[in-house]
Amino acid sequence: MNTALIEAGPVLVDLDDAVAHIRLNRPEASNGLDVPFLKALFDAIMRVHGEPGARAVLLSGEGPHFCAGGDVHTFAAQGEALPHYLREATTWLGNCASALTRLEAPVVAAVHGYAAGGGGFGLVCAADLVVAGESARFLLGATRVGMAPDAGGSVTLARIVGLRKAMEIALLNPTLSAAEAADLGLVNRVVPDDAVLGEGRALARQLAGGATRALAATKRLLWDGLGATVEARLPDESRTVSELSGTADAREGLAAVIEKRRPKFAGR
Repeated sequence: MNTALIEAGPVLVDLDDAVAHIRLNRPEASNGLDVPFLKALFDAIMRVHGEPGARAVLLSGEGPHFCAGGDVHTFAAQGEALPHYLREATTWLGNCASALTRLEAPVVAAVHGYAAGGGGFGLVCAADLVVAGESARFLLGATRVGMAPDAGGSVTLARIVGLRKAMEIALLNPTLSAAEAADLGLVNRVVPDDAVLGEGRALARQLAGGATRALAATKRLLWDGLGATVEARLPDESRTVSELSGTADAREGLAAVIEKRRPKFAGR
């Protein structure tokens, strides 16, 4: 029986066969993240946390992309207030990433289109298992616009792919195909594009039918075993992104994305 837990707004949640399906619902902006959206996502995760019938979670995006990262148009509109805005935004994003890792229910991300920035790439890294469509693309992209990783990515990415490859992804910003992401361990399964949601739901249902307490304990042990916890890194990530957003290079990076051109960084 399908039950709507949150049926309107930028993030939707329903419960079906013990699987809570969280859907990013801002397709007109490629599910780009702003502060209201991030607050809604956190509320959705907390709603799932408080739902005793939710034994697994499926996370997906509505529209053509899973999540294209931060809403650069909103960021650019902040002007001189951007550092303050991004401190708030990255704090909420960090809260969301941390909440996903701390949910007792295992989280399956079903990725189609682009998973970019802290909102897309970072949330993928905070999921427990990831299913991707064949045409999905993964881009961290923070330094491309004069920023730094957030959503706990400065911890999770290196733990998933190793330090050298994490440096390459974070500093050079390659756009990874689904197959490349799978080879690196970012993705568990690559399936045809039209099978992403079905495969993600099937995997979530398999988890929901498992030994719930044992799965929750195992998930906790694995995340705690990372060493430096995501939570420990979040304040420094938020402070760093906020400070960088006030630089000329960051403003140039945002403008270049909006104007669809290569940025011209001056190193300041």
